[in-house]
Amino acid sequence: MWLADKWKDYEVIDCSRGEKLERWGKYILVRPDPQVIWDTPKKEKGWKQKNGHYHRSEKGGGSWEFFNLPEEWCISYTLSIGKELTFHLKPFSFKHTGLFPEQAANWDWFSQLIQKETKKGREIKVLNLFAYTGGATLAAAAAGAQVTHVDASKGMVNWAKENAVSSGLKDARIRWLVDDCVKFVEREIRRGNHYDAVIMDPPSYGRGPKGEIWKIEDSIYPLLLLCRKLLTDNPLFFLVNSYTTGLQPAVLSYMMNTMLKQYNGTVLADEVGLPVTSNGLVLPCGAGGRFWR
Repeated sequence: MWLADKWKDYEVIDCSRGEKLERWGKYILVRPDPQVIWDTPKKEKGWKQKNGHYHRSEKGGGSWEFFNLPEEWCISYTLSIGKELTFHLKPFSFKHTGLFPEQAANWDWFSQLIQKETKKGREIKVLNLFAYTGGATLAAAAAGAQVTHVDASKGMVNWAKENAVSSGLKDARIRWLVDDCVKFVEREIRRGNHYDAVIMDPPSYGRGPKGEIWKIEDSIYPLLLLCRKLLTDNPLFFLVNSYTTGLQPAVLSYMMNTMLKQYNGTVLADEVGLPVTSNGLVLPCGAGGRFWR
């Protein structure tokens, strides 16, 4: 398992009965997590001294209950290459805060690959699809890459721009695009554009800006095949993240091995997790598939 265990501003304190107790900077949140099916005693004081609690509804969705929590605050993460990233957090619908902290394990991995190549004088172009609030975009830019950031939500792209400013990357070579990811890739193929690396963090289900439906089990492999057409002859890496239980590491590995075999690189797929402070165990947070040369 790939662990995001280098955080100082974030931790999973405890987890039980379908919920996780987290520290985001100096604030404590309780949020639901479908992986947490065990029922262990909630002894940690944070369960009773929380600043925010997202309650699931039996009808679907849910709502936040706040206890002295600001509308927005920031936390930082120092990449393994020594660059610090700063993220704005804003609790919003569907339990999210604007950051998936387990992805730091991937940020560290690919930022090292990028920095190694850029120090040799190689220009690295990265395409980040379903780019959300820009964690991966900023990690790649901080390492010296030129990044194309694509997300269907204008609000998420604006949020990512705020994070870029906070991280000292306002003038980094980042192209910000509000677009349907599949249609953008199809247009890039027609334009003849190419990238040295592709990152994608697709949702299990979603809609594009014009109502286009995305269902990961049906759509992920065709998109991977399209993205292969955008790769240069000497691609640096390809990263696919999944929060869908049906796309287990073995499935990601099989897809990427068959799709990218012509490049004679290495493919590894594994779970991604966060350490739990109270008991030393690990909370699983999805899976990832990595290719690199």
